Amino acid sequence: MFEQYYNFLHTPFTRDIPEKHLYSNPELEEVCSRLEYAARNRLFAVITGDVGTGKTTAIRKFVGALDSNRYKVMYISDSALTPRNFYWEVLNQLGCEAKFYRSDAKRQLTREISNLIEIQRRIPIIITDEAHLLSREMLEEIRFLLNFRMDSYNPMSLILVGQSELKDILKKQIYEAICQRIDIRYHMMPYDRQRTGEYIRKHLEYAGESREIFTDMAVDEIYEYSHGVPRKINRACTACLLHGAQVQKKIIDDHVVRLIVEEELNW
Repeated sequence: MFEQYYNFLHTPFTRDIPEKHLYSNPELEEVCSRLEYAARNRLFAVITGDVGTGKTTAIRKFVGALDSNRYKVMYISDSALTPRNFYWEVLNQLGCEAKFYRSDAKRQLTREISNLIEIQRRIPIIITDEAHLLSREMLEEIRFLLNFRMDSYNPMSLILVGQSELKDILKKQIYEAICQRIDIRYHMMPYDRQRTGEYIRKHLEYAGESREIFTDMAVDEIYEYSHGVPRKINRACTACLLHGAQVQKKIIDDHVVRLIVEEELNW
């Protein structure tokens, strides 16, 4: 593949880049800082953003920086999540076999969370990804979770992560009780042109390449196509590098990017 042609030590523009090599910028640092505050104080946080803007990357960085002796993270990503499946999944990640009935599983989770806090001295963090797809029933169940001990005590940090429509969903009158309980809100935005260039350079540095492979005008074209959305930047850069290796082109210029966008990406 193109890695050999460009003498890369690692593959750039992939989703599995180690947390310490992720492109860091003020927005990413801010969202991670807010999530760390939510975890430390057992708060309810909602993180939103358009498709591909780096929400999952932010969660990876946040979780990777946590002290596993102090926190227990449970991550759930299920577009068809039901309350019973929610309790089963959380209990499974706590190493427990869930009770069959939902009411029993709920009481079981309450006990396990209390044991985690009081005996193991660890703070539970439940992260629910793709939260914009949660049903009304599941969102109502979240409200009940937040009413732990008659709303007098926060036993855990609950983090909802979803696409931008999650903001509009939670603004509806029927979810007012949930919306009022949100302690921290953050909406992730795409990169501007400068950050897009920095993002590309950071990924090339991770690959072991210090020289500029993409010209400034190529980066302009990538930004024009991607509008600063990291997932689309990754797609464009990877496609350009594949093409560059095939045609023996060490430098990717704006003509290559336009060709790739027109023939491979704009459909």
